[in-house]
Amino acid sequence: MSIKDIFLDAFGRFAAGDVEVLKEVIRDDFINHDPDSPRDKEAWIEFISTGPIATSTLDLKRVIADDEFVVAHYQLIPREGGLGEAVVDVWRFEDDLIVEHWDVAQPVTAPDQV
Repeated sequence: MSIKDIFLDAFGRFAAGDVEVLKEVIRDDFINHDPDSPRDKEAWIEFISTGPIATSTLDLKRVIADDEFVVAHYQLIPREGGLGEAVVDVWRFEDDLIVEHWDVAQPVTAPDQV
C-alpha cells in the first residue's frame, strides 16, 4: 500500500468520526510544526480530537504524494455552517507512518476560492 493510500484511508476514517485512527498512523516520535498547536504525538492527537476539526465536515479537494510526502488540500466546514477554511496539510512519512506535519489555512470567502 502506498503512503497516499494509507493517507486516504486514514483521512476518510477521521472525516467519518474515527479519531482513534490518528493513533494508528502517527509514529511515536511525531513532530508537529504548527506553532499554534502541540508538537508531540499524544498532545497533538488530544488537541485535534477535542478541537473543531473533529466535528467539522472535511471536503477533500486534492492529494499530491511522492515516496515521502503527502500534501492534502481540503475545505474544513464547521458544524455551525458557513464556508469554513481552506487547509493544506503536509505530512512526512517514514516506514508507512506519519513523522512530521506542517499546515496552512485561510478563511474561505467565496465557494470558488477553496
